Amino acid sequence: MVRLTVESIEGANEFLNTCKQRELSLRNMQIPAIENLGVTRDRHDLIDFTENNIRRLENFPRLVRLETLLLHNNRIQQIQKNIGQQLPNLKTLALTNNNLQELGDIDVLESCPKLEYLILQGNPLTHKQHYRLYVIFKLKSVRVLDFRRVKLAERQAADKLFKGKKGASLRAKIGKKSDRLPEEIEAEQGIKKNNLPPEEAERIRAAVVNAKSLEEIEMLNQMLATGKIPDKDWNNLNKKDADTPINDTPMEEDG
Repeated sequence: MVRLTVESIEGANEFLNTCKQRELSLRNMQIPAIENLGVTRDRHDLIDFTENNIRRLENFPRLVRLETLLLHNNRIQQIQKNIGQQLPNLKTLALTNNNLQELGDIDVLESCPKLEYLILQGNPLTHKQHYRLYVIFKLKSVRVLDFRRVKLAERQAADKLFKGKKGASLRAKIGKKSDRLPEEIEAEQGIKKNNLPPEEAERIRAAVVNAKSLEEIEMLNQMLATGKIPDKDWNNLNKKDADTPINDTPMEEDG
């Protein structure tokens, strides 16, 4: 199982890019989850996670310096609620070819007051009715969406469509969120099929949410399909090979 370990981060390519940004490249590592970023000690302007298997944009320590996140070609379906608190100076977020399903899935980005450049091309939500105007209305700071500058006429059209009682009603109708990932839904179906008691059901839900690879998820759902219930230590073999995560809290600087 591939994990984003302390060693893999410390050994990753780090350089000053053409935009004079201190960049950390974590591209094409096949990692399923973001973790252990505290080891970076908030030294980077840009982190590149392109070409991985990340399902959730989460687990960030507070990174005040970070301005740019590149996450092209992942599997992202959810974004953590407090991302703006953890990344207060995030300016560019590139999410080309991910799996964000619903318009409401981007609402959490309202917590990013400095977000100016957003790329969502290649996500299912871009095919939803009023997609562009919804994003413009919800994310006031965004100046460029999908490589197109946001025009004053678009802001006015978004306000006209979504303000007032009728606008609020429309937002409620089209701005729903993806509550669970597909694998979590599949697990729920397995729980119902096997008529599991609450304690075992909760154990499985936690195991699916905390799974660190697609293989673990498939293993869990296969166990459910065959009526086998994982015990508390079902993935001990995987845990044994993983490094102990460090505390994802940047060190305070002197002075």
